[in-house]
Amino acid sequence: MFSKNKNTSEIDQEQYELIKNAENRIRQKKRLYYHFVIFLIGSVFLIIINKVLRYGENYNWFIWAITFWAFLFVLHIINVFITRKFLGKDWEQSQREKLIAKQKAKIEKIRMEVEKEFPDTEIKKEQEE
Repeated sequence: MFSKNKNTSEIDQEQYELIKNAENRIRQKKRLYYHFVIFLIGSVFLIIINKVLRYGENYNWFIWAITFWAFLFVLHIINVFITRKFLGKDWEQSQREKLIAKQKAKIEKIRMEVEKEFPDTEIKKEQEE
């Protein structure tokens, strides 16, 4: 009976992680779409300010502003659809496992050095018990 509950809790935890990951991805995409809408509206306002209201009309500065904003928007797209996809949960998990393995190896190396230097210590006695 205990193992059945354990499996159920593991499944529930997996489901929770999947749902949490899906919610994060939805939130990222939603922010990207908001960014796109704000970019379009902002671009129109920049054009209106420069051309209709004649603010700095001697120079078409709105082109540079929109170009810079478009560059930031492209970076946002890359972040959501490329970087997050490759550097997502699976990548984080594998990196975490690699780091834990390295830390365990270092701890084991230090433990072996301590055992060599101090063969009759409390550490060795505790391990034997």
